Amino acid sequence: MKDGLTIPEGIPSLMSSNVAIVMNSDAIILESDRFVDEAINLMKDRNDRSVLASHKGEVVGLVSKTDILYKIIAEGRNPSKVRLREIMTSPVLAVDPHTTVKEALSVMNKRNVRQLMVHAYSAVLGIVSREEVSRMMEKIALSMEDAALEGTPVCIIDQNTISYVKDPSKAKLSCPYCGSPFDTKEGLSKHIDRLHGESGILEGDVRHMLE
Repeated sequence: MKDGLTIPEGIPSLMSSNVAIVMNSDAIILESDRFVDEAINLMKDRNDRSVLASHKGEVVGLVSKTDILYKIIAEGRNPSKVRLREIMTSPVLAVDPHTTVKEALSVMNKRNVRQLMVHAYSAVLGIVSREEVSRMMEKIALSMEDAALEGTPVCIIDQNTISYVKDPSKAKLSCPYCGSPFDTKEGLSKHIDRLHGESGILEGDVRHMLE
């Protein structure tokens, strides 16, 4: 993630954001004739999961930790004697910087990969990976948890498990924490248990107001 970018307010906001928000803009690039042990050392030093392999200044492949695990370690090969071009994945799957996080994940799922190169014309901008998306989702979850503990209404409604009223004017009941409308006490009670459990502990369970 680039410095200066704010954390999205929720998962939907993250999914609709451009990949720049989760992109590693300091990607490692090595010539494809370099040996794997050099890539391993750089990946350790910079805590990266992959290396882009180039030939005459153009990216021609990608070597990930998974490639090293299965193609080097599992086969008992010496990384100081194997060149990146021998184990790299080629061609490299790439997206442009205007691609959304959701679209990038869709490409990863369809092509069964864990990272994509981000490029603009012939310039490499960075790498976006499933791991970075997961880290960002964890940050968002922690941010929402902190907001809930501070008293800020935080509500995500799962339409598959909770029944609520879309038209607030027709609602018989509303959530005392976030104002979400419901037409039954049971639906409201499940909503409070599912999403406002900690608020209930801190403030006292407000469901007695419904009795």
